[in-house]
Amino acid sequence: MLFIPFLRNLLSGIRYRLQLRRNKRLQGLSIGWFQRKYLKHLPGGKIRSITLFGRQLFYEAPQELLHGLREIFVEEIYRQTLSSKPTIIDCGANIGLSVLYFKRQFPDATIIAFEPDPQNYTLLQKNIASHQLKDIQCNQAAVWIENTRINFSAKKGMASGISLTDSEHCIQVSAARLKDYLNQKIDFLKIDIEGAEWEVLKDCAPELTNVQHLFVEYHGAFKEQEKLTEIFSLLQQAGFHYYIREAAPIFTHPFQQKNSTHPYDLQLNLFAFRN
Repeated sequence: MLFIPFLRNLLSGIRYRLQLRRNKRLQGLSIGWFQRKYLKHLPGGKIRSITLFGRQLFYEAPQELLHGLREIFVEEIYRQTLSSKPTIIDCGANIGLSVLYFKRQFPDATIIAFEPDPQNYTLLQKNIASHQLKDIQCNQAAVWIENTRINFSAKKGMASGISLTDSEHCIQVSAARLKDYLNQKIDFLKIDIEGAEWEVLKDCAPELTNVQHLFVEYHGAFKEQEKLTEIFSLLQQAGFHYYIREAAPIFTHPFQQKNSTHPYDLQLNLFAFRN
């Protein structure tokens, strides 16, 4: 039985290398099988760096780094056709992998990036400087429905995000109202804000007509499915067509795991676009 996991890992590695070879834009993403295995089992909590596209990329969470590299650079989840000088808003920029991808795809893009987590924001700035990226406005702030200070859970992974209640893991961070940034044409709006999507999209619904392409990573619970329904309605009212894809297989057996204590029951990628 030990042969099956080995074969699965081998096939995964072969598929990964073939994807890199087929895409010329990924030249420089030279992360080999052994390095990926090393990163997979490396403990977090310490700032380290790898070489990416010939320059240093700084990170703290190895598993999240691997997930981001695969999703953004190998699977190219944000791949699209935009104008030569697009305006892009990145809500939840993390350590800057998405910003780096956008700049490699659209070198003349203007990017407005938001990241509330202090450690991630520090790494975001270091990575922008390391890769000599220009025309990027970085904001150390959570995206929210008003300009204020708000509780933010600084745990890693899906446990992080805006918290409307006090918690021992919460810190106070600045919050920026996304609506204020959508009074102009936005070629691409990325929203990955760990659970605050519904509130933010409702607040800026009238301004969504200024957005050409929209990506939302939705985090929700079974008992709050009316929020997802309302998001679909908002997208339709703004004139979007949309495509839905599971972001992560949270439950292997949903019938048996429906009462789980997992932070979210649903994690979906929503791709909204215009014809």
